[in-house]
Amino acid sequence: MTEKEKAAAGLLYDGNYDPGMLEERLQARDLLAAFNSLPPRAFQGQKSIIRKLFGNTAGEFTILQPFFCDYGYNIEIGANFFANVNCVILDPAKVIFGDNVLIAPNCGFYAAGHPINVTERNRGLEYAYPI
Repeated sequence: MTEKEKAAAGLLYDGNYDPGMLEERLQARDLLAAFNSLPPRAFQGQKSIIRKLFGNTAGEFTILQPFFCDYGYNIEIGANFFANVNCVILDPAKVIFGDNVLIAPNCGFYAAGHPINVTERNRGLEYAYPI
């Protein structure tokens, strides 16, 4: 079972050194750098990048810069979604928002966590549970 498969199954996994997971996070960070550097009025460019990044976008949405996530493809948003500045979504597992969601500034949604057990934590293991 790959580390990505372990994460999807809700098992402890090591995403720190898995080449595939590292590459996917870098791809997301490239898109995020492009998104976050666009002028505020570049609405279509912003939407285009978010559509490439997210797993699903339904209807109209607005995400104010800056925005951050881990992978992006695990995020799904419904119609009329709005996220204010400094939204953070850690998405090693699915994070699904329905329709008509309004997110305040500086909010975080964390599908990622770390074990309390010191041995597992020191090995760099983490878990991912859907939101």
